[in-house]
Amino acid sequence: MDQLSASESVRLALETPGLPQHAAALMLLDPGAAAGLGFESLLALTEERIRSAPRFGRRLREVAGGLDSAWLVDDPGFDVRHHVHRIAVPAPGGRKELAELAAFLFAPPLDRSRPLWELWWIEGLAEGRTALLAKSHRCLGDGAAGTTLGELLCDLEPRPQRPERSSPRELAPDPGELRVALRAARSLTTRPAAALQLGASLLRHGLGRLRSLRDPEAPPLPFWIPKVSFNASPGPRRAIACASVALPALTEIRKHFDVRVSDVVLALTGSAVRRYLENRGELPRKSLVATIAVSLPAATASDEPTLASAAVPWGTERADPVARLLRIHRAASRAREFARRHDAQLVAQLGRAMLPGFLSLTLRTGAAAAASSALTANAFVESLRSTSLPLYVGGAKVESMVPLTVLAPGLGLGIGALRYNGRIDIGFTVDPDLVPDPWDLADGIPLALDELRAAIGAA
Repeated sequence: MDQLSASESVRLALETPGLPQHAAALMLLDPGAAAGLGFESLLALTEERIRSAPRFGRRLREVAGGLDSAWLVDDPGFDVRHHVHRIAVPAPGGRKELAELAAFLFAPPLDRSRPLWELWWIEGLAEGRTALLAKSHRCLGDGAAGTTLGELLCDLEPRPQRPERSSPRELAPDPGELRVALRAARSLTTRPAAALQLGASLLRHGLGRLRSLRDPEAPPLPFWIPKVSFNASPGPRRAIACASVALPALTEIRKHFDVRVSDVVLALTGSAVRRYLENRGELPRKSLVATIAVSLPAATASDEPTLASAAVPWGTERADPVARLLRIHRAASRAREFARRHDAQLVAQLGRAMLPGFLSLTLRTGAAAAASSALTANAFVESLRSTSLPLYVGGAKVESMVPLTVLAPGLGLGIGALRYNGRIDIGFTVDPDLVPDPWDLADGIPLALDELRAAIGAA
C-alpha cells in the first residue's frame, strides 16, 4: 500500500497547469571520465536503480471527487524509455545554451498518467561535456527538493560494486474500488478532529506572529512588503541561470562573522537582487523578504518530519554588505526558531484536515488572491546539502549540481543553492517575462562574495 502522506497531498494540491510542482537538478559531467557512459548505459543504469526506489515505477491513482489522498500504484506499462530522453544542446554548447535548453525541458508539467519523473541526457556541450537533467514531482518526497532522482543515480566511487542479481521491482498494485472507498470513509471520520487540531495550530501561529511583531528583525506584515517587477503571476515559460562559488570562501565569511553558511547564501543572493533592482531603477526603500525552508522534526512518533517555510527580511535596503549579512543572520535565527515552535506539522495537519479536492481548490484560489492583494514574500531561497565528496554517474564524475525550483503565485523568482563537493551551486529559476535576463542576477553572486571578502580584509 502506497498512499500519499498528508504533506505530499498538499504538494500535489498546489499544482496548476501553469505552476507545476516539480523540481530538478542539472548535473554537469566531467568529460574525462564520461567516456564509458552513454545513452544506452544510462538507460540500463536507471532501470537498475529504479528497482531500489519503487515510487519511480508508480503512477498516481487519484480518488474520485477528491475525497481522499491519491495513491501511487504500479504502472503496468512502465518502460524506462518513456522517462529517459536524449537531446543535444545548440552550438556552441556553452553555459547559456545549456541553461536555455534546460529551462525549456524543465518548464512543462509532468504527465500524470505515468510515474512523475523524467531524465534528460544532454549532449553537444563545449569541451566534450555532457549533462543530465533529473526532474521529479515534489509529491514523491522532499529529499533535496528535486535532487532525489539525481542522487538515485549517483555513487560515491567511479566503479561501485554491483549486486550479483538484480531483485525484481517491488510492485504496488491498484488497491481496488472497495479498498479505496473504505480508506476514504475512514479518512472522512478523522477529518473533523484534524480540523480542530489545525485550527488550534493556526491560532497559536497567529498569536505568535502578532507577538513577534515587537521584534525589529521580524518580517513585515504582507501589506507592508514592497512589490517589485518579478512579483506577478508567473506564466508557463521558464528561464534559468546559475553561479558557483567555492565553499571555503563562504566558510571563511561564516567563521569571521559567526553566522551560518545559509545566512551567507541569503546575503549573497540579497546583494545580487539588490544590484539587479538598483540597475533597473526599482530598488524599494523597504527590505524585500525571502522565504526559506526550515526542516522540522516529527512532533510525535506518528507524525512525519516535514519542511516549513519562514519569511526573512533580505536586507536589500542596506547598502553595506556586512550590515546586510548581520541583519539576515539575526532575522533568520529568529524565523527558524519561530517555525520550529509554531509551524511543526502545520502542513501535515492541513493535509489531514481538508479533503484533497477542496484543499486543491482552496490553495489555488487562495494563493492567487493573496498574491494579487498582498505578498507574504518576494522570492524563494532554498539552501540544500548534498555531500562533501565527489559523486559519479556510471563512472562519470559529477562536476556541478544546480537545483531548479518551483515558482508560485506572485513569485516569479526562485533560488536554490546546493552544497556539493567543496562548492555551492546556485540556480535562479524565473519567468522570463518577469525577469528578462536572469544572468544579471547570477553574475551578481561573485561580486557579492568579493564585497564580503574585502570587508574581512579591511577589518
